[in-house]
Amino acid sequence: MSGRSRPTVVVTRRLPAPVEQRLAQEFDARVNQDDHSFTTAELREALRGADALVPTVSDRITAQTLAVEPLRARILANFGVGYNHIDVAAAKARGLVVTNTPDVLTDDTADDAIMLMLMVARRAGEGERHVRSGTWTGWRPTHMLGTKVSGKTLGLIGLGRIGRAVARRAHQGFGMHVVFHDPYPPPANVVADLAAEPKATVEDVLREADFVSLHSPATPETRHLMNAERLALMRPTAFLINTARGDIVDEAALVAALERRQIAGAALDVYEQEPHVTPALLTMENVVLLPHLGSATQETRVAMGMRALDNLAAFFAGSAPRDRVV
Repeated sequence: MSGRSRPTVVVTRRLPAPVEQRLAQEFDARVNQDDHSFTTAELREALRGADALVPTVSDRITAQTLAVEPLRARILANFGVGYNHIDVAAAKARGLVVTNTPDVLTDDTADDAIMLMLMVARRAGEGERHVRSGTWTGWRPTHMLGTKVSGKTLGLIGLGRIGRAVARRAHQGFGMHVVFHDPYPPPANVVADLAAEPKATVEDVLREADFVSLHSPATPETRHLMNAERLALMRPTAFLINTARGDIVDEAALVAALERRQIAGAALDVYEQEPHVTPALLTMENVVLLPHLGSATQETRVAMGMRALDNLAAFFAGSAPRDRVV
């Protein structure tokens, strides 16, 4: 593209250097130099003044935000696989194309879920705090006993790309028995390859699992999927793991379940009102809390950025973007 005809692209957060370098080569790029979280006014200005926007999970793009006049932007190339922060119906109504970045973050997010499972089961966060505080006095047979992971039952709510990757790791790596519920399950041969056992309902999974890992998309239907009633079905020795989206879990109900010892613990990478975390969770030793690190490796964040730019390049070349969601 010639310099003058290059599409103008606003990127709402700093991206890894290789992505920003390519962005500058191919587009008239406007980068968020100090990496602050965009205000609604800044998002609206970008939609008025640029041909494309590359938003992230930290941007709330509502129907009101999209109601700008005049609307210059023609595509929202989301950096991330989840896009529940974008009102896609409103975007479609305004003629905007929306894309995401699937596939490239599957392995890292699956690794994150397994890491959280191990951390909460073996009290890793608590143990590290114990050592760092200087209160550890040495090995003893009854000190900080956790829960064995190998051979246990893992319950997956959702068996999409990431859920399948978690099932593979759990079964092949730890000899776990995997049960799952998914209203749109993968083909029978895929399920058989994972040695995963389908269950008719979410409730069936919760009653049976030693560890429950959430891998559902965030939709109006899955908001508070894990509510007080469902948490009460979990075993008192079971742990909840969430690397999907925060509002799938009712955090107030989770706090109550933990306080009542209805469940043994929880490990969270995402939060209902991110970045705000329900204060009671911060005080609980049987809870592991990470700052939304699911895809946070150098390799994957670069790959996500390149995938977003591939979608932009295809769109402005008049082709169908690979990852169009609306």
